Amino acid sequence: MSARAKFPTRYFGDKGEKFAKKFLYERGYKILTTKFRCRFGEIDIVALKDGVLVFIEVKTRWSEKFGKPEEAVTPWKLQRIKRTAEYFSLLNSNLPKKLLIEVVAIEVREERVTKAKIITVD
Repeated sequence: MSARAKFPTRYFGDKGEKFAKKFLYERGYKILTTKFRCRFGEIDIVALKDGVLVFIEVKTRWSEKFGKPEEAVTPWKLQRIKRTAEYFSLLNSNLPKKLLIEVVAIEVREERVTKAKIITVD
């Protein structure tokens, strides 16, 4: 039985987000908060980078069965992230006004990260 079959999906999502926080920190991001939730949706990570407020969706894939991680960020999901980001920005008027949405796409094989990348969303 694979490790994937032994643990719930949330466990693997949390592991992906933990890796993403370290990955971002090593690239100069300052993590402000994680798992921000409101009535519009949820944002996995909110960070600052070069004077820009960055809203980050983390997607982790443990096999190629469902495609690449970034393919899971649908137009509907992106719209929810945008609304949630705008709301967060209104609540935190002291933070930069320039907003950016990024995806951290993580691929894992045999419980090891084989590929991780940051994708800026237009």
